[in-house]
Amino acid sequence: MVPSYPMTFEIRPATADDAETLVRLIRELAAYEQLEHEARATPEAIRQHLFGPRVCAEALIAEQGGEPIGFALFFQNFSTFRCQPGLYLEDIYVQPEHRGRGLGKAMFQRLAALAMERGCGRLEWTVLNWNELAIGFYRGLGAMPLDGWTLQRLDGESLTRLAGSNPGPSPGV
Repeated sequence: MVPSYPMTFEIRPATADDAETLVRLIRELAAYEQLEHEARATPEAIRQHLFGPRVCAEALIAEQGGEPIGFALFFQNFSTFRCQPGLYLEDIYVQPEHRGRGLGKAMFQRLAALAMERGCGRLEWTVLNWNELAIGFYRGLGAMPLDGWTLQRLDGESLTRLAGSNPGPSPGV
């Protein structure tokens, strides 16, 4: 049985003042996913990339009683075939002791509403294959896996090496 628990929480857009909070929650997520070695977030980087002159992503903060208990970090992408924008959810996290009470669903509802307000055709994200609880939760929302697609990544030395190869002249971006 779930203990008695106040169901009131607030989901709000993050601000630059939330940079330290976001870093703390990102590190909690990294520990949960057993990826602490990859967590390099700093308050300065959060301020630069989420609130600086060239915003790359946005975040929502979930609070209960004024205390941050979760976040969602997302950005706009674009579908070539649909010729329509979408939202890509990079990460969503609810502290374990606050799970199972509707906050995750409420954050997805907020993201879906933002996607619709912005004329997006879809909301997408990835999930770790071993995270059966999350996969079950996503199925309950109506999400479907993209069978036949495998996420690819270039980073570190591979990214540097490829960027250093000379593809010929190209216009500035």
